[in-house]
Formats: sequence, C-alpha cells, structure tokens
Amino acid sequence: MWRIVLTVVQVFSAFAIIGLVLLQRGKGADAGAGFGAGASGTVFGARGATTALSRATAIFAAIFMINSLLLTYVGTKVAAETHPKTIFDEAGETAAPKTSAGAAKTPLPTSPASPPPATTPNPAPAPAAPESTPPPK
Repeated sequence: MWRIVLTVVQVFSAFAIIGLVLLQRGKGADAGAGFGAGASGTVFGARGATTALSRATAIFAAIFMINSLLLTYVGTKVAAETHPKTIFDEAGETAAPKTSAGAAKTPLPTSPASPPPATTPNPAPAPAAPESTPPPK
C-alpha cells in the first residue's frame, strides 16, 4: 500500500520538477533584461518569476529526495520479509519437520556435537591356523 502511494508521489514530483525547470529562464536571459526585454516575457514581473519558480523547484526537489529514501526503505523492508537471506535459511525451512499449529518446533543443530571418528586402516589379518589332519582310522 505505502509503496504504491510513494511511487505516485515520486512520479508527480518528477514531472513537477521537469515542468518547473522548463518554465524557468536560463542564465543567458539576464543579459537581455538590461535592455528592457526582461519584464515582457514573464508573468510574475521581472524578479517575481525567478523567486517563485526557484522556490517551487527546491520544494519539489526536497520532496523527491525524501521520497526516494522512503521508497528505498520500504523496498528493502519488503524484500527482507519475503525472501530468505541465505541458502542455509532456505534449506533450514525445507528440512524442518512440519508441525501442527500448537506443537513446538525442535531446533535444528547448528553444528555437530562431536566430530566423526577418524577411520584407521584395517590391521593386517591374523595368520591362518594350520590345517589339522583328520585322525587316522
């Protein structure tokens, strides 16, 4: 919900900044104002347009930057809640036994309790016993 609202505000503020920048006069237009051509091209007078449009641009730029930070925060929060952080988290979720709602889950061991016993090579076989001869008849 918040992500949609913040995205709409982001798009609106971006278009507002673009429009306000296009309405403003460039630095080179000030040279013509000295010869009397400056006041004829503005709606707010010779100085009023620069101040009002500059302030509006600064306000929308601040809204845009703060909104960008909020969108980043909301995006990382949603991503952290929906996706496991590591492969081990995902493996732990699939290996855990399914329990009923009231039963407690048994924790998975994080490391083996003792190392596996070392394997030793088989000792040499014992010498075979001599064959006994059957008693004579």
